[in-house]
Amino acid sequence: MLKAPTVHQSHTAQLLLPWHKPFVSGKGSPLLPVRPTPAFHGHGKRKNFRVRYVPSNIKAVVVTTGSEEPPSIKAVVTVQYTVGGFLSNLGLSRGLDDIADLLGKTLYLELVSAELDPKTGLEKETIKGYAHQKSKDGDIVSYESEFVVPEDFEEVGAVLVENEHHKEMYIKEIVLDGFPTGAVNITCNSWVHSKFDNPQKRIFFTNKSFLPSETPSGLKRLRDEELKNLRGDGQGERKSADRIYDYDVYNDIGAPDSSADLARPVLGGKEHPYPRRCRTGRPRTKADPLSESRSGTFYVPRDEAFSEVKNLTFSTKTVYSVLHAVVPSLGTAIVDSDLGFPYFTAIDSLYNEGVNLPPLTQNGIKDILPRLVKAITDTQQDILRFETPELINRDKFSWIRDEEFSRQTLAGLNPYTIQLVKEWPLKSTLDPKIYGPPESAITKELIEQEIGGFTTLEDALAKKKLFILDYHDLLLPYVNKVREIKGTTLYGSRTLFFLCPGGTLRPLAIELTRPPADGKPQWKQVFTPTWDATGQWLWRLAKAHVLAHDSGVHQLISHWLRTHCAVEPYIIAANRQLSAMHPIYRLLHPHFRYTMEINALARLALINAGGIIETSFSPGRYSMELSSVSYDQQWQFDLQALPADLISRGMAVEDPTAPHGVKLTIEDYPFANDGLLLWDAIKQWVTDYVSHYYPSASAVESDKELQAWWTEIRTVGHADKKDEPWWPELKTPKDLIEILTIMIWVPSGHHSAVNFGQYTFAGYFPNRPTIARQNMPTEEPSEERWKFFLEKPEVALLMCFPSKIQATRVMAILDVLSNHSVDEEYIGQEVEPAWAENPIIKAAFERFSGHMKELEGIIDARNVDKKLKNRSGAGVVPYELLKPFSKPGVTGMGVPNSISI
Repeated sequence: MLKAPTVHQSHTAQLLLPWHKPFVSGKGSPLLPVRPTPAFHGHGKRKNFRVRYVPSNIKAVVVTTGSEEPPSIKAVVTVQYTVGGFLSNLGLSRGLDDIADLLGKTLYLELVSAELDPKTGLEKETIKGYAHQKSKDGDIVSYESEFVVPEDFEEVGAVLVENEHHKEMYIKEIVLDGFPTGAVNITCNSWVHSKFDNPQKRIFFTNKSFLPSETPSGLKRLRDEELKNLRGDGQGERKSADRIYDYDVYNDIGAPDSSADLARPVLGGKEHPYPRRCRTGRPRTKADPLSESRSGTFYVPRDEAFSEVKNLTFSTKTVYSVLHAVVPSLGTAIVDSDLGFPYFTAIDSLYNEGVNLPPLTQNGIKDILPRLVKAITDTQQDILRFETPELINRDKFSWIRDEEFSRQTLAGLNPYTIQLVKEWPLKSTLDPKIYGPPESAITKELIEQEIGGFTTLEDALAKKKLFILDYHDLLLPYVNKVREIKGTTLYGSRTLFFLCPGGTLRPLAIELTRPPADGKPQWKQVFTPTWDATGQWLWRLAKAHVLAHDSGVHQLISHWLRTHCAVEPYIIAANRQLSAMHPIYRLLHPHFRYTMEINALARLALINAGGIIETSFSPGRYSMELSSVSYDQQWQFDLQALPADLISRGMAVEDPTAPHGVKLTIEDYPFANDGLLLWDAIKQWVTDYVSHYYPSASAVESDKELQAWWTEIRTVGHADKKDEPWWPELKTPKDLIEILTIMIWVPSGHHSAVNFGQYTFAGYFPNRPTIARQNMPTEEPSEERWKFFLEKPEVALLMCFPSKIQATRVMAILDVLSNHSVDEEYIGQEVEPAWAENPIIKAAFERFSGHMKELEGIIDARNVDKKLKNRSGAGVVPYELLKPFSKPGVTGMGVPNSISI
């Protein structure tokens, strides 16, 4: 038996502690009962203890009198100072929190042993204590606590945290220092709710990664419990402080209670297949019980929000400011929504003189938007003045040239839709009874005439010289619907290109089709580059229509659907099924950061009924429905792999002898050339990582969390595709490597290729108009209309382009979306703390990081190679969208880890 310890205590305090359970930690008030902690377990040697109370430090410690003193462990908790967070709140709760800080009771910590008690087979009792504020350096606050950890407690596997404040706080990390084996690091980067809002303690595991089967015995219950907490019960409306991940359909795009015109179909389900979004649980609308009501803010799990986590960074503030201040102000400044640009110099004035704005109500908005909003000091008036895009800086007339029109299909904003012509004649698969004759009006004779005797059609097909942008069958079913919308029109379109000997593309023909309507038969016409004035202006108009189609497909499909939308189920499933200590969760987590928040913002103001996309892009109110059609007909998980995507479009063929396992059909295809290097580097990094944790197929198949994650993605997150045969199996490390490489490529390389060049290529909207407002003058023209076209073809083109309000709204949004924030996290730039603690993983990441630096140099060299005409030349914008790193701002380069904007 241990002798009763000698107790030294002040006359003003009494130690409320059972003698047989010495107090082994704590920075707390002795006036309250001390929570029980486990006694030290002896290992053959007796120890004597003295417990003393030191009132000035508000600390009780255990001091051993024997020769083997247990280590004194210092816990340092690093907390991020946040705007609107716990350090800035005022009122009664602020006063109470100040008192808690003075008493050293800000955070209540519990150290959790990684192993069960070998004698009882039960979890060891946690070692508890309060942490008090120690120091403040700028926006970082440190809290400290001291623990004495008995020898038989063994390794710490987790820390439980209870926030004693009345406000949430953002904890960056916890470091436990003083162990003989070195410091124990716990990366948190998480909001911790107040115990007054939720009594549930937060669980933070150390940076060691474990497969489920390898979980230390003392952590198994907590591992399961944390996942259960994150899944929730699927009931009720989510609160902003919740950390619950669940699924729902896209039933919050419309606002039927506001207006019948704003009602939209539910996306997700048999009628309109779609990926799932995060469930919010808001009430249903009164007008449509299938639709969810829209509130001012859209719930995302607390740790997915970036506005405060990223300390109100530039990109975050600009998104909100443009949507909530600048765009509405444009509507006030430009009273006539149908007003177009009367001449091209009026377009130039957007960059020289700008648009006068009414006074902006948001304080400091000019500081937030220095690129866009300038102040005129003499009149105290704000103007919206745009920076000249790089494309126009280099060549003011590039937008009108056919060679640039063709080049941008390979090295522009939407390099994902150009495809090889594999069959002839071109033919629609739509029902001819509804849409008219399926045969294309682009004939063999026309093609050979345009090729100019260089080769025959058969030879061009055999030698893979013909390529196409084919939006015919995708858009044709929506033509008549869209034409009912005021101020817009639509066609189904096909654009044919010929691969010249120099490796560049030349446009041959554009076919525009209107289906039968109002008793009129199908109308279609083919336009070609010509050498007469009338034909040339018709060609320019036809290009404007195709570019509007391409802009819509780019924004709705290549960008939104295939990156933002398709990735959200991966994030939800990862948080629901993979523990935070799972190595695959830790591999993927950097590539999921902030995506759910930006997606929620898109649902709030970009893709919603009456939002920027609907009012400014060709499909109008059918925009999101069109993306659902594309998902149904075209989206496959396996084809999100870059090599598979290229092969499926005929832009590459499998070739085991080629550097990337594929041979490109067009050798100078800048997006593919650079993308394959990035793809290979990602795949090698993933291979090194997976091979370390999964040495065999049995390790993959027996990982219950991993299997549940992949099953949930297929059957719930992408439920409308669950029965498709193309889903990869997950049985071997090779299967896992392919799946993970896709999941990292899509939010990094794919997203960067279609996002960060938006202002460069579409900031001067004649280069990429988002909407066509006028039918072709040759479509059943009146005598008066045809005469107007002949006399003022330039005005006819301007009238076809977006209106002034449409153009400026889109330009303002694209400027923001093309922006890198000052704290952007680029691929291969920074090692994650959990990776750094494993020497094998750290070395693999350093190799990957080195490959990213090499890729920078390779891209720079390619951009000055005169032989590569699709990325270099007079006035040509070099292809830099897949250069891994970038400085802040609109740079047209940089590959962030995740879809963070």
